[in-house]
Amino acid sequence: MQLAWRVDEGSKVKLKDYDPDFVDKYTDRALASAEIEKLSEELGELQQLLAAAQHHSLLIVLQGMDTSGKDGTIRHVMAQVNPLGCEVRSFKGPTSREQGRDFLWRIHRVVPGRGMISIFNRSHYEDVLVVWRRRYAAINDFERLLSQNDTIILKFYLHISYEEQEKRLLARQVDRTKAWKLSSADWAERKYWNDYQQAYGDALSKCSTDEAPWYIVPANRKWYRSLLVARTLVSTLRPYKKEWQAKLVKRGEQELARIEKLQQVGDNPVEAKPLLRG
Repeated sequence: MQLAWRVDEGSKVKLKDYDPDFVDKYTDRALASAEIEKLSEELGELQQLLAAAQHHSLLIVLQGMDTSGKDGTIRHVMAQVNPLGCEVRSFKGPTSREQGRDFLWRIHRVVPGRGMISIFNRSHYEDVLVVWRRRYAAINDFERLLSQNDTIILKFYLHISYEEQEKRLLARQVDRTKAWKLSSADWAERKYWNDYQQAYGDALSKCSTDEAPWYIVPANRKWYRSLLVARTLVSTLRPYKKEWQAKLVKRGEQELARIEKLQQVGDNPVEAKPLLRG
């Protein structure tokens, strides 16, 4: 099964080596639609266990050029996730209060607590051109700290081509119902495309670790982008399922023992009898 391309720790990434039009030969749009529906349902079940077990948290980072599909990915992949257990954060330019602190302060304040999922739609990887190289070590240390405190971290770079971005920007101009998404900066920043590609390549190279891996997602085809993100998420969480279930069974047994003790001493106002176990 094709997943998003994982960046191995220590590898050198050049985004031009990754085809944003890639689709594996076993998948078409119709098959993908059916599979995403099943994966979304399974992701919802895994989230329920994550929330109940209260042992891990999940941090999903989405990065990519403008129009790469961060919002669409959230909408399609997380369709059956309980919103009570999931938060989406989007980091714009720092406020005056945030500028007076280290650049990770505003990030650390909103990382997910145990049992929660947080999605960063843009993140601490946003400022990649000006001050980036000073931040490699700090980000790796920060993400290692989160991992040591049982946060599962998955970072996705949604990889589109220069031509595909132009097509999507023009489509928004034509469709007046979507023109509100546009900014003059979207066009102005296209002249820095190669600089961004180099900077993102450096970020993926320097900050993909075993604890917090980066995944490159071919994103020119929106349906395939969502499928690969869903596959990668579910395949990462599945190995935790038995651990979470075991914690819940143990917790249930402990609670049953307390209830049985109360019933035996007649403290249960409903029925003072031992529980029969099947």
